Amino acid sequence: MESHLFISPAYAQGFLGGDGATSLITNLVPFILIFVIMWFLIIRPQQKRVREHQEMIKNVRRGDTIVTTGGIIGKVTKVIDGTPDIDVEIANGVNVKVARAMISEVRTKGEPVKA
Repeated sequence: MESHLFISPAYAQGFLGGDGATSLITNLVPFILIFVIMWFLIIRPQQKRVREHQEMIKNVRRGDTIVTTGGIIGKVTKVIDGTPDIDVEIANGVNVKVARAMISEVRTKGEPVKA
């Protein structure tokens, strides 16, 4: 009588899906969908913002009004290509060096570079 209380292993395997390959695929589909959604909603827009910021930093010229990540607003007085910093005038006669990476915004474009 005790043999009727338990389901034999052969019947139990039939109810669990049988084929291991299809169950593996069905288990991986939700993870793949989550990754695709994360890619389009988070990773891709962040990469686009990074590219735009790098382009903005590369195109900073003398006369531009910039805002640093610290909130300092100033006018670019000297830019040397290939150097990691620029000179910024934050008040009349007060010049500071600012790392290019610390520029968060270019508010107004200044005069073009003289040849």
